[in-house]
Amino acid sequence: MVCIRMATVDDLLQMQTTNLWCLPENYQMKYYFYHLLSWPQLLWVAEDFDGKIVGYVLAKMEEDEKQPKHGHITSLSVLRTHRKRGIATALMRRSQLEMAEVFDAEYVSLHVRKSNRAAFHLYKETLQYAIHDVEKGYYADGEDAYDMRCTFKENLNKKALEASTEAMEQLQVAN
Repeated sequence: MVCIRMATVDDLLQMQTTNLWCLPENYQMKYYFYHLLSWPQLLWVAEDFDGKIVGYVLAKMEEDEKQPKHGHITSLSVLRTHRKRGIATALMRRSQLEMAEVFDAEYVSLHVRKSNRAAFHLYKETLQYAIHDVEKGYYADGEDAYDMRCTFKENLNKKALEASTEAMEQLQVAN
């Protein structure tokens, strides 16, 4: 069984380790602390039965007053051994719910590598994100990124989101 819960300071090292195992974009520990101290409601982890963090979402609220109030997914990662079980979807929905309810965000944005077809499918098909723009050379290796957005009022029925979030908080995972 995997439990989706709000991250704590004690989870940050395991979150960073998950990031290092799964993604080419890595962050210093102070960046995780910054997110946790600034937007604790937006950081969620998937914890396995033995207390191991097998996935996380790192998110924040953008502070540009020229744009509508919105959140941003900084990083989402699930260990390969735990993929295809709905964990990434549960983490994203939980963070998005908090953005909408706690921070009254109008939408959430994220960047995804153009070559990451699995993530693109998750965002576009499952979570109803749309491509807003393409950012040329966004990643350190020069790869382009899709700038994607999910508008809460258009795509998220809060009651349905809450129900699916509650159901996924105690996600059953076969080991």
